[in-house]
Amino acid sequence: MGIFLGFVAGISPGPLLAMTISETLQHGSKAGFKVAISPLITDILIIASIVFILLRFESQNSVIAFISLSGAVYLIHLGISSFKTKNIDVDISNEKKDSLKKGILANLLSPHPYLFWIAIGAPILFKTLAIDILATILFVVGFYTLLVGSKIAIAFIVGRYRSFLKNNYYLYTIRSLGVVYLIFALFFIEEGLGLLGLHIAVP
Repeated sequence: MGIFLGFVAGISPGPLLAMTISETLQHGSKAGFKVAISPLITDILIIASIVFILLRFESQNSVIAFISLSGAVYLIHLGISSFKTKNIDVDISNEKKDSLKKGILANLLSPHPYLFWIAIGAPILFKTLAIDILATILFVVGFYTLLVGSKIAIAFIVGRYRSFLKNNYYLYTIRSLGVVYLIFALFFIEEGLGLLGLHIAVP
């Protein structure tokens, strides 16, 4: 789950991917790499804050059920957005090179990591912790390896082949991965309804 979610989030259009590409086009692949690794710095604070708050509600099934169902809605939104992806808009400016700082600020100010960890990441962490701490570690490692790794790969490719962004195969990949979002949404719906005492069978 960590690998799939990390990969889909890594290649899907968003503020951080746009900045990764923009910095690569302006200053080269190394600048794009610096933006790509910014979640490794910012998300420690984001995850710790969200988990600390949600731990207060861990024993309240109705609250966790609401969060799981909200996560399902968010995943469905991401899936539909992936299906509708037509191109990636990147603004090129002549700002000074300070790529890592730009990436950190972009990630801290973007709603995406907060929405992900509140509605999707935190419920998964609680579920893995109930199984084994190793499951939690594997989820986080898998997620960030693919989240950061896929952005680094895109920065490398864009640095070498600028026409990559216009490649139909890339757009088709993003659209097809919308299915992954919808599949995970089904599991979140099952989890949320189960906590409310309503059970459905997900194939």
